[in-house]
Amino acid sequence: MITLYTYNTPNGRKISVALEEMGLPYEVKVIDITKGEQFSPDFLKIAPNNKIPAIVDSDGPDGQQISVFESGAILIYLAEKTGKFLPADMRGRVPVMEWLMWQMAGFGPMPGQVHFFLGQPEGPARDFGLERYSKETRRLYGVLDKQLAGQDFVATKGEPSIADFAILGWAWRHERHKVDLADFPAVGAWYARMLARPAVAKGLEVKLA
Repeated sequence: MITLYTYNTPNGRKISVALEEMGLPYEVKVIDITKGEQFSPDFLKIAPNNKIPAIVDSDGPDGQQISVFESGAILIYLAEKTGKFLPADMRGRVPVMEWLMWQMAGFGPMPGQVHFFLGQPEGPARDFGLERYSKETRRLYGVLDKQLAGQDFVATKGEPSIADFAILGWAWRHERHKVDLADFPAVGAWYARMLARPAVAKGLEVKLA
């Protein structure tokens, strides 16, 4: 059994979607970040950066319990554990890792800043932040749109990869960071394709807060 420590955020949804797609049994332990629960000593033991999500797998390597923090590391761990959604051959693996790192480094931090500045009082600082990070967020959507033109998934053929799950977590919040997917038709088609998958839909609906 895997215990998922998380909250209803894009990074949390990446993992619930992946767990559903991989068919792994799991239970959710809600960490209410609005109440500072991520700073509790017990959570710190498995997530030293005080961030959700994190997992504890009671059936880890060699049958021993293991904890994993950071959503990208969790996705890689789950893919390795199940042998799913991450190609075994190096040539197929590289683009999945590239696009997973692209999400972790940009398509997450940048729209996350849009979310932050949208919540600030009106004024020059808010305007500056929104202009800067909204521009970069839209640029990243454009990069993704070009990548998805003429193909069903971000880095693989035939089925999605952990890169798709990672990116989906943030695309799921496109309305919140003021992006109309009609402006990025290839992304919009991919998004609809992903949401049509029953396991993805379940992973986005499972109660995380």
